[in-house]
Amino acid sequence: MSPRPLGRFTAVGSALILAATLAACTPNPSPEVAVRSFLLAWQDGDHEGAAAYTDGDPEEVAGALTDMREQLDLASLRFGLGPITREGDAADAEFEVHADLGIGDPTWNYTGRMPLVWGADGWKISWSSSVLHPDLSENERLAVSYESQERGQILDREGEPLVSADSVTAFGVFPAEMEDKEAGVTQLAELLEEDPDPLLNRVRSAPPEQFQPLVLMRGSSVDENLLSEAGRISGVDTQEVEINLTPSMAPFLLGEVAGTSEHRVSARVPGPYQAGDTIGLSGLQNIFQHELAGSGTTQVVSLDDGGEVTDVLDSWAGELSGVIDTTLDSGVQRAAETALETLPDNGYLVAVDAASGEVLAAANASGNTTDDAALTGSYEPGGAFTMVSALAALESGATTPDGVVPCGFSAEVGGRTYVNPSSGFLSGEPDLARNLAFICNVGFVELGSEVGADALAETSQKLGIGAEWQLPVPASSGAVSIGGADEDVASAMIGEHGVRVSPLSMALAAGAVADGTWHAPTLVRQEGPSPAGAEALDEAHLEVVRTGMRDAVVNRMPELLAGGGEVYGQAARTEQDGTALHWFVGYKDGIAFAVLAEVDPSMTAWSQYAVDATNVFLNTLASGAPAEGTVPLDGAELTGGEEQVGW
Repeated sequence: MSPRPLGRFTAVGSALILAATLAACTPNPSPEVAVRSFLLAWQDGDHEGAAAYTDGDPEEVAGALTDMREQLDLASLRFGLGPITREGDAADAEFEVHADLGIGDPTWNYTGRMPLVWGADGWKISWSSSVLHPDLSENERLAVSYESQERGQILDREGEPLVSADSVTAFGVFPAEMEDKEAGVTQLAELLEEDPDPLLNRVRSAPPEQFQPLVLMRGSSVDENLLSEAGRISGVDTQEVEINLTPSMAPFLLGEVAGTSEHRVSARVPGPYQAGDTIGLSGLQNIFQHELAGSGTTQVVSLDDGGEVTDVLDSWAGELSGVIDTTLDSGVQRAAETALETLPDNGYLVAVDAASGEVLAAANASGNTTDDAALTGSYEPGGAFTMVSALAALESGATTPDGVVPCGFSAEVGGRTYVNPSSGFLSGEPDLARNLAFICNVGFVELGSEVGADALAETSQKLGIGAEWQLPVPASSGAVSIGGADEDVASAMIGEHGVRVSPLSMALAAGAVADGTWHAPTLVRQEGPSPAGAEALDEAHLEVVRTGMRDAVVNRMPELLAGGGEVYGQAARTEQDGTALHWFVGYKDGIAFAVLAEVDPSMTAWSQYAVDATNVFLNTLASGAPAEGTVPLDGAELTGGEEQVGW
């Protein structure tokens, strides 16, 4: 439930379901006038004025009305006049109470009763604690009890937890032991660099004998000096609690959980949460905050002089916290994170189930919880895009599966001269599969005018690039926006002009090549039908692309063959905004994936870090550990075999 800010008590006399017209002669000439006058003054916060309509000690009555407001930390209080029965010099009145316990908190509705007696000053309310609530006895007070749910868990596809429980120090107070609540809580807030108002809101209405956790801090942030200073504040105490806070993997995807001093949790708890609760700040923890946190159980209780609960006057059960079932595969995720450790700088790896689009892993090399470019990035794919443009060439009729596609030294289109990555060429009569295998830029750009911008964009869409889909976390499908000029299409054919992708979108495209149908990605398993895949692609055309991707691995990346099984893929290097981008996009054994390494361009041009990371990824998947002797490919070239001349 939400905090109840200081000074939230609101006078709403205009909303009272009572007429304010009073008789001007005899004071309280009828029970109805006395009741109306009392309730109007009470509702408006004029407690001294309200006390005048009772037969109790004015100071005692005003104090009791004020205490009720503070004990419940009310946002507002409204009344409705009920039936009044009269018998001689005595009367009894019912009234409806609508006590708003705060934004996001429930409104406590109940029927109150007050006896009245006739005297020299007319009718007056016969004062006792039962006027505040019929079940409240003398020497009892009101309080609001709030019990949080244990935070729920995020699970992998096998039902294993992905968030580990941390031991957290809860700084809080026993309100009854505080000499001055406002001063003590403010002092604690300043010590922990927190906003005191949300902390005070919880303390004011809490049962005074119960420990109220206000600020949660991880053990690394708590030292003896801090504990000692906090202990000198009257009523302050600390307790150790276990909370599911730390992602065991995929931190940017699972997200951070607030509840620590470094996040200033009490200042960042808008809506239905109290100081001391945990809040997901990012990733799935944020998106599924309600499901993971549930909602606390709120009770209005009566307490005796010793602070013990004597009765529960009303209760609002909270919603139980739950679990989030993801499609993540812990083994694949660990392999992805291990692979990225080989990179010289930042990079990303995304793996999906080729047959369903389920996201199996998403990792960054930075370890930064805000670095979600694996899903949201906008990168030039360079030559890695040739698996798409090869399919577009077949789909558009620009060539056929067995047609000759020359691969010369260079080609000039629109005033730009294109060369192959090492300025070589392919001998003989190469076909599209050979051009793809040896990443022949010249062959692809010369096909551009026959393929056309529309056909290239349409084929990209069939492979999910630029398609419309949505994950619970931010993600991008990329975009293919190509100008109509021949030079625009030529550049787009090799993944430059107008083509932008994320590692996720490239992994999904590779999955479509492997499966024959593109599938929209899923990350969280929910009830209902799975997202529908697109129409099936032409199997004969796909076989050409698959052959080229298999030959690319066999001829240019033989290190990927050591782990057994058939690996299909394309590796490429391009530059964007002063950064060299190394790509590997492919699939093996039903897992499609994309690896992107961001590299300083001054490093050796053909150090293919994405291929190296792929090698570690596949070996870790196969054995649970990287292959022995795996090192970055400093200075190593991609070789093309006997058919590649001059590379």
